[in-house]
Amino acid sequence: MNILQHAWEFINTWDRYLFLKINSSWTNPFFDAILPWWRDSNTWTPLYLFLILFVVINSKKQAFFWILAAIITLVLTDQISSSLVKPLFGRLRPCSDPSLINQVRLLLPNCSGGYSFTSSHATNHFGFASFVFITLKPLIKKWGNLLFLWAATISFSQVYVGVHYPLDILSGAILGLLIGYTTAYFFNLWQGPMKADPINTIV
Repeated sequence: MNILQHAWEFINTWDRYLFLKINSSWTNPFFDAILPWWRDSNTWTPLYLFLILFVVINSKKQAFFWILAAIITLVLTDQISSSLVKPLFGRLRPCSDPSLINQVRLLLPNCSGGYSFTSSHATNHFGFASFVFITLKPLIKKWGNLLFLWAATISFSQVYVGVHYPLDILSGAILGLLIGYTTAYFFNLWQGPMKADPINTIV
């Protein structure tokens, strides 16, 4: 057995251990009720609509291009995670892993389809948070930091409800941050920093 196999076995052992702690030991009724709803993408539709409205009102000239770049960011994070990385590694979700099936507390109606690594929820939300933070920093200032807390809690929920390992989340977050940074960099290069219109500005 080579060094890489030893390293993976060590990482995988601790990853599974931490998963079981979060999913089965460090639990409480409040999280059981809230986190399945919290991690649902549909829950956050009002936030996305608010951000679109915020950008349109504050920076009409750049709003269309910002929305377009945000959509491109989400398409890239989702497709790179789901269509490239997951098939490449083919890691089973904890809720469909035969060796864990009797130990997992699945808090969803069924085990999500597809593979586990990387978490597309983590990739999508951290990618979006990174893009919004960088491109809207002149407008949202320090409030942008809350986006990363938002992404982190949604990602944590994926472990808690039983559909992802912590390593899936960490790797997905890193991948999302890289994609979000890249699209934000090119957006700023193309459009320049987002500027508030002098009239009808919401701060």
